[in-house]
Amino acid sequence: MIRLRRPATVAALTLTAVATAVLGLAGPASAHVTINPAEATQGGYGRFAFRVPNESDTASTVKVEVNLPENAPVGSVSTMPVAGWTVAVEKRKVDPPIEVHGSQITEAVSKLTFTAAPDGGVKPGEFQEFPVSMGPLPQADTMVFKVLQTYSDGNVSRWIEEPTPGAEEPENPAPVLELAAAAPASPGASAPAATADDDDDDAGSGAATALGVAGLVAGLGGLALGGLAFARTRREPAAKS
Repeated sequence: MIRLRRPATVAALTLTAVATAVLGLAGPASAHVTINPAEATQGGYGRFAFRVPNESDTASTVKVEVNLPENAPVGSVSTMPVAGWTVAVEKRKVDPPIEVHGSQITEAVSKLTFTAAPDGGVKPGEFQEFPVSMGPLPQADTMVFKVLQTYSDGNVSRWIEEPTPGAEEPENPAPVLELAAAAPASPGASAPAATADDDDDDAGSGAATALGVAGLVAGLGGLALGGLAFARTRREPAAKS
């Protein structure tokens, strides 16, 4: 009986160890920095959040550096205040300039650095979002944001690897924003065609107007005839008895 149970016990332990190893490998790979939402439209504006999870068991995330892509500059970038954090904005010259609402912009934001207050930061087992508003979004298929995540113990996670089409996700992937082309405007969108109901309404309105004019003319005619008859009566002498 004991000899029969030992192989089963060993097999169960082996399966448990394998499952633990697989889950252990899968866990960290899914905990990288991301941008949400991950899709937007070229030429539009949007509110995005860089989601930063803490992967350390002992240290806090105290600084997050977000580098905007040089090949896809954005004319307007603004940040939302995050409690317990400050943000520093760096800019760079762009050539050719970016057109925003008819104005030529010669500088674009190149880097955002979020720094936690003393004794603050993202604790183990937590995550933090850093909201950003951007637009107009460039005429590009993707925007790749390379991010450096610094911990209180000095370690730095470098989320800077760009994805390769058809390949597996890299070990330290950078957040990627997918951009779709804007839908072309319909040629007749500015001047909608009249519907059958509109034609019926116009026809009914025309008929009502015609009837109203005819009634007015008839009324004026009757009034004129009445006036003539009254004048004639006054001119004729009264009949003698």
